[in-house]
Amino acid sequence: MNELKISSGGNRHDAGAVPLSEAHPPLSVRSFGITDVGKVRATNQDQFLVAVLLKSLQVEHTSLLQRKMQHSKDRSHLFVVADGMGGHAGGEQASAMAIDSVETFILGAFKWFAEFKELEQDQVLADFQSALSEANACVLAEAKDWPELKGMGTTLTLAYSLNDVLFVAHVGDTRCYLHRQGILYRLTQDHTLVAEMVRNGIVAIEDAEKHHLRHVITNAVGGSSANLRVEVHKLMLEDGDRVLLCSDGVTGMLSDDQINEILHAADEPAETCRQLVARANEAGGRDNITAVVADFCIAAQSEHR
Repeated sequence: MNELKISSGGNRHDAGAVPLSEAHPPLSVRSFGITDVGKVRATNQDQFLVAVLLKSLQVEHTSLLQRKMQHSKDRSHLFVVADGMGGHAGGEQASAMAIDSVETFILGAFKWFAEFKELEQDQVLADFQSALSEANACVLAEAKDWPELKGMGTTLTLAYSLNDVLFVAHVGDTRCYLHRQGILYRLTQDHTLVAEMVRNGIVAIEDAEKHHLRHVITNAVGGSSANLRVEVHKLMLEDGDRVLLCSDGVTGMLSDDQINEILHAADEPAETCRQLVARANEAGGRDNITAVVADFCIAAQSEHR
């Protein structure tokens, strides 16, 4: 897997930081998300969110002739994928609760409309660590109140873009990729027992994909432990970048080379997501399949990717 220098906070895995560049034309965002039950599972425990945050002013009463709702041109984008675990009811509920908790945090506590300068961006990373910690507390509390949900948990990968900066917060084995100029970069690390064994040199990379412990999650929102390690990153986006968030229903069926091929060949985000689902199902569809794709282009070129 190709390496990209990105700035990390919290659990620091990648050396070096991409400096903030000089201001350039704003990036337009096109995005799409899709989820599919796959060919084996009876239910779908994956959840996803694609959202745009807009500044708005709702006019209650005025003497002026104007629209009742005024919108600013400022906007940011939020993308989330969660893969629940802990049985049918528990997995579905955990992934839904985690995303709902993130939405609540974004709406109530996060100053997304600020123009973040470089020093303030570390605070953004800390805020998203707090958001996932709050989600963790919510899922654990629900499982405590309902014994039948004991042990329920979820992976969660979040990407948030503001202008030309991308922030990523991650727990579990859902992944965030960056496709840039035909090259695929994996931005997150899998929080699984086998991935840790590979990083520690205990298991060879080529043996990891078929290892019988490859699905054992060591770090999740909820689950059996209150300890949560949120992996966070930030990087500068460029014109033509494509970001993919996906569950292990994609990565368990398709290699990084196959994913890169699809991201490179498909045009629209919707087409890309559908191809990822179709190819994962063709390869066996052994798990729920979820993909969110976001394209970043200079506004004037956004219709001619």
